Amino acid sequence: MGAFEYRAVDPAGKTRKGVMEGDTPRQVRQQLREKGLMPLAVTAVAEGQGKPASVRRRLFGGRVQAGDLAVITRQLATLVRSGIVLEEALGAVAEQSEKPRLKSVLMAVRSRILEGFAVDRALAEFPGAFPELYRATMAAGEQAGHLDVVLERLADYTEARQQLQQKVFLALLYPVLLTLVAVAVIAALLVHVVPQVVEVFEHIGQNLPPLTRGLIATSEFLQQHGFMLLLAAAALIILANYLMKRERVRRRVHRRLLRLPLIGRFTRTLEAARFARSFSILIASGVPVLEGLKVSAQVVGNLALREALERVRAKVREGGTIHQAMAAEGYFPPLTIHLIASGEASSNLEQMLDRAALTQERETETVISAAMGLFEPVMIVVMGGIILTIVLAILLPIFELNQLVR
Repeated sequence: MGAFEYRAVDPAGKTRKGVMEGDTPRQVRQQLREKGLMPLAVTAVAEGQGKPASVRRRLFGGRVQAGDLAVITRQLATLVRSGIVLEEALGAVAEQSEKPRLKSVLMAVRSRILEGFAVDRALAEFPGAFPELYRATMAAGEQAGHLDVVLERLADYTEARQQLQQKVFLALLYPVLLTLVAVAVIAALLVHVVPQVVEVFEHIGQNLPPLTRGLIATSEFLQQHGFMLLLAAAALIILANYLMKRERVRRRVHRRLLRLPLIGRFTRTLEAARFARSFSILIASGVPVLEGLKVSAQVVGNLALREALERVRAKVREGGTIHQAMAAEGYFPPLTIHLIASGEASSNLEQMLDRAALTQERETETVISAAMGLFEPVMIVVMGGIILTIVLAILLPIFELNQLVR
């Protein structure tokens, strides 16, 4: 029995989409007619296999959000822990899901497992939905016969990763919004308010203070070229986005980021937490060390650090230790290296990696809190200074007029 995506029309004339199980498309069409629906198209979900990645993304909605993956993983872990086989658990979670594309992916995976495919092969057909770490961990759990335990670990991992992503996103959202509002307010003052105020000084016939002349020149420049500046800024953003898609450019940018005083430390801490957390769950699930290093490196977003981890893997393959190879790269936090060294010496690498991940995540949260606590007063001072400059530029000619009158 396979899974089929359908598009049908109900008696009210509305188009409905969904997923239904059946042996053949004809059987699915018959089931739709029995429900009072007029079938328009019935497509086997498993037809995404063998098609190009772009076609599969169009059919199955591309990537799955971290929040959705965390939810379905926790649901699968709960059901499998209760003694329900994976195929039935996938069907139940798919039925529970309210997102049609996510439901299609889950039903497709269930269909492939029912056909006899291993879990990792079924998941591999949807790399945008299930990362390599997810697939490798599931494969190790299936081979060891502890799929319930592995799913619990994956659920904890995906939830912790989602929470960390949310914290970083919310931390960056506030300063970005505050900066945009500040720029908009200052631009509105210069373009609309300042011209009306300084228009009074045009007929005075006296030399204006340098600060006032500079304010008028800035206001006139923004009025004449403000739209061009917006277009130029948009073009720069598009160009930067285009260049960052090139691996060579992205590698150079990532290396420079690591050299910056505050941003470099934050990046190393965040990426070290991701690596340690991923490597920990892989080792705990029974994945070999070399394979775990390979998969964990793909979780790291910074290309310079990812390449460093690949060199670490090569040295470990040649007989070296993980902590010595990481220390030789010079990128990774010393605390993480010491904890990994302790884990290798005591044959307790899993717990030491987990402790390293927890420590680095807490340090990341501390850095974020400190940066946010510093950014707000700095932004207030900067905005206050700019507005004070505008006010002084307007008031100085008035003060000079008062002195002339006296």
